[in-house]
Amino acid sequence: MKRRRVLFMQLSQIRQLLKKFALVILFLIAFVMMLLNKTDTALIDKTSSVATDVVTPVVDVLILPARLLANAYDYLKDLSLAHKENQFLKAENRRLRLVSERARSLEIENRLLAKLLNYTRPDEENLVTARVVAEEGDAFSHSLIAYTGKDTTAQKGQIVLTEKGVVGRLDKVGQLYSKILMITDINSRIPVMIENTRVRGILAGDNELNPKLVFTPLSANIQEGDRVVTSGVAGVFPAGLPVGVVSHVSKREIRVLPFADLNKVEYVKIVSFPLESQEALSETVVVEEAVNE
Repeated sequence: MKRRRVLFMQLSQIRQLLKKFALVILFLIAFVMMLLNKTDTALIDKTSSVATDVVTPVVDVLILPARLLANAYDYLKDLSLAHKENQFLKAENRRLRLVSERARSLEIENRLLAKLLNYTRPDEENLVTARVVAEEGDAFSHSLIAYTGKDTTAQKGQIVLTEKGVVGRLDKVGQLYSKILMITDINSRIPVMIENTRVRGILAGDNELNPKLVFTPLSANIQEGDRVVTSGVAGVFPAGLPVGVVSHVSKREIRVLPFADLNKVEYVKIVSFPLESQEALSETVVVEEAVNE
């Protein structure tokens, strides 16, 4: 019994001591918790820095394909813009080439017409653009098939051009498609002349890539490199249309290389000149004869 009492008394004393120092103990516990919290924050910051150093290179490697795709997209976009600009410049170049050919022809024509008074300029030509859909080439003919559409003004005999020069003329016109007789066809005959010397002749096709220049005067000084244009004789082709350049001269024959690449014709212009234009062209031929004499 005495031991129990002694033990009880000791426990009571401990409780009293705890009550006295409870505030101090709580303060110490709070201080320790704050210290631990501060220590954990520093540890977390250090761990975060290490993780950043480790993860950043990995992230760079992982996003590398995305960067490559973005760069490839930008490159393809720039390439597409460059392609569109290239197509625009090609179209502009074709237009300027036609303007240059017309200016060259008009310069020579103006010198011939300077002696005329009250000259009336012919009306502008009418033209239709058509796409070549087939090619017919054998030992007997050289021709193209073009889609001229249902509602078309194309007529047999009209002139067919590209941006570079004469291709031929319409031989047959159907409801949707038309046949083009090329200048290389064995049945093709076009009145032409040498642009500088005004020497006239006939461009005769013989199913070769370079047609012949026939019926030229024996005294004509025709040389390789001379430009050949239509003469306007017979009223089928107006004068001054670019045809080709003399590529071969010998005692037996003269060959002309067409300006238009007849093996790569995709689109053509079917041109119709008004009757007044043909009459004016006939008068121009008379003036040429007088000037040559």
